[in-house]
Amino acid sequence: MSKHTDNKGNVRMIDISDKDITKRVAKAEGFIELSEEALDIIVNNVNKKGDVLTVAQIAGIAGAKQTSTLVPLSHQVNLKSIQISFDIKRNGISCLSEVITDSNTGVEIEAILSVEICLLTIYDMCKYIDKSMVISDIKLISKTGGKSGDFSRD
Repeated sequence: MSKHTDNKGNVRMIDISDKDITKRVAKAEGFIELSEEALDIIVNNVNKKGDVLTVAQIAGIAGAKQTSTLVPLSHQVNLKSIQISFDIKRNGISCLSEVITDSNTGVEIEAILSVEICLLTIYDMCKYIDKSMVISDIKLISKTGGKSGDFSRD
């Protein structure tokens, strides 16, 4: 029997009521590979749908706030801060998300989901230019706070 099932094998949400409320921070990142043309259109802010990176940031923030609706066994978390940044590379765009809360559960899923939504938004806004885009390398970079301790990807 796993931690996520009761003694009858039914799926359940983990009880976090006895966990301490602490500051918890999670960072995640991912990458979208784009054609030179698509990248130029983003950098020069001439995409026919609008400012790609600003729309992607807003989408990523909204996505993090909707995590408990989209990921069935995740808890609703009162988010204190969501910071999303982009780094333009030669062949694409790297996205970094940092999510902060004071809660009794972590925000790793919120950080990862926000990156995924950012990159998917970039894909959506640029698909008329480049259908060969590749979203990859989405991962948790670090997390602090909570019973399980800190994590940092080396």
